[in-house]
Amino acid sequence: QVQLVESGGGLVQAGGSLRLSCAASGTIFSISTMGWYRQAPGKQRELVATITRSGSTNYVDSVKSRFTISRDNTKNTVYLQMNSLKPEDTAVYYCNLKFITNNYWGQGTQVTVSS
Repeated sequence: QVQLVESGGGLVQAGGSLRLSCAASGTIFSISTMGWYRQAPGKQRELVATITRSGSTNYVDSVKSRFTISRDNTKNTVYLQMNSLKPEDTAVYYCNLKFITNNYWGQGTQVTVSS
């Protein structure tokens, strides 16, 4: 069984930075695709960024050049460095682990960006 625990959310002013972390239990982290999703109030959950087992990354257009996803397989942890934050980045951010047909989710961490 996989458990994902996010941390690093909080309140920040526009233009500021935050780094989210997601620690995974179990033994499949290094061979899984990891992702960050977010859900703003009244909106559907959307993909923010993904990183494959080989390190290939993908970002939604709205965060390109501002956010960076990375992983440390020695710590079973995936990160999301968020710079130049905007009020529209306000959402609950969820960590996701995808392995073959299995999807696992964290409990989410709130990010609030004030203008």
